[in-house]
Amino acid sequence: MRVISLAGSPRIPSRSAALLSLSQNWLRQQGVEVTAYTLHDFDAEDLLYANFNSPAIKAFADQLAQADGLLISTPVYKASFSGALKTLLDLLPERALDHKVVLPLATGGSVGHMLAVDYALKPVLAALKAQEVLHGVFADDSQIQLTGESATLTDAVAARLEEALASFYLALGRRKPPALRVASPLTARQTA
Repeated sequence: MRVISLAGSPRIPSRSAALLSLSQNWLRQQGVEVTAYTLHDFDAEDLLYANFNSPAIKAFADQLAQADGLLISTPVYKASFSGALKTLLDLLPERALDHKVVLPLATGGSVGHMLAVDYALKPVLAALKAQEVLHGVFADDSQIQLTGESATLTDAVAARLEEALASFYLALGRRKPPALRVASPLTARQTA
């Protein structure tokens, strides 16, 4: 299985990037190949001027096309996900998430931003034709303590994240069902 991870925070380090990093490590321990991207992998001018021909954005789209799933994280600002992340998603091909399982992760200043994932991010992921967008995990800033490059989660967030990752892993496994064996096409047969 192969997953692309995308950190949608313009800041590094960030709480949303920390959630993503912990998730990447969990998936790698399960034997999943994870290719990590951040907004910093893309030229700001390409994002600002909507450069659909950007080599970095084309390479990202190609990598995404070969993946089984997308693990995406974002901070929530002003009741929506990161604007730079929205710009990047807008530059992807229309069916960029076709046949993909997506697990969204988000952080915000308070639980009042929790619904931003459902009302802002998930519709964009659905518009990119994601096969399945899972429930995801939201954590407010008080639930993630950053210390340099490492992060500590509250027990409640850690449990929710592990449960979401297990669901993601299972969804990745059922993404491509085995080929069906069809003895004959379904056609109307006449009987005497």
